[in-house]
Amino acid sequence: MITQFHLTSYPETHRILDRGPEYMYILPNPALLSYVSNYTITYPKEIMSENYTVLPHASGTLLVEYHANSLRGILYGPATKPDIVGYNPAEMLVIIELQPAGLFAFTGICQNEITDVLFPLELVDSTLCKQLFNIIEEADSVFQLVENFDQLLLQNLRKPLHPQLGLTFRHVIDHGGNVAVRTLANDICYSERQLNRIFQQYVGTNVKTFAKLVRMNNACRLLQHSSRNIEQISELAGFHDPSHFVHDFQAICGITPHNFRENMSDFYNEIAKFG
Repeated sequence: MITQFHLTSYPETHRILDRGPEYMYILPNPALLSYVSNYTITYPKEIMSENYTVLPHASGTLLVEYHANSLRGILYGPATKPDIVGYNPAEMLVIIELQPAGLFAFTGICQNEITDVLFPLELVDSTLCKQLFNIIEEADSVFQLVENFDQLLLQNLRKPLHPQLGLTFRHVIDHGGNVAVRTLANDICYSERQLNRIFQQYVGTNVKTFAKLVRMNNACRLLQHSSRNIEQISELAGFHDPSHFVHDFQAICGITPHNFRENMSDFYNEIAKFG
């Protein structure tokens, strides 16, 4: 099993999204990019506070905790509201962050049935859980861990991405979430009802909710990576006035934009998804 020391020696630097002494975000094999956002390896003792919160990103997550010489797998359904996970005492966390519709591709489960719900992974797919555990236990390098994750997930793709979903995702992302459902439906020659039905099955939300989450993830990036004030960020995120922006941000993220900016280390928002 890898240790924190191994984070310094991953050779494929072009696949590293971000890294620090206690964590690393790594891109999956290019053939998986429509389904998997990134692999996260982290040693949380020094970087997670009691208020640590995962912000909603309309996607599922596979998480494996290593603690007290044992492994535990958790499946998180698509997230549409913030999840205050708090401090995690695990010695190591290995996380497979999925893209919107990625969890459906690997499980075939209708996503609106598991939105904002978590399960023991072994109850959902005991074989996949056991395979993930074996990979983590046997890996003696980050390279081996990532390569084996790639192979396992490629072998376990059950449901291909719906042909119109990728196009719709791209339209929503390109417009920063500021696009009407009617426009999206017309662009792919579907009715709004058909499009929403596909989103509920594959993504776990309707189209309007998905667009709002894209909008807020974009706002989080602006708050994190620019020195612009709230009024400027509100305008860039497509809001007509700052008060509307603050209201919607708090409704979705559970905190005001100002407090988010003041306490960014207490929050995780997806660094690759919607990008």
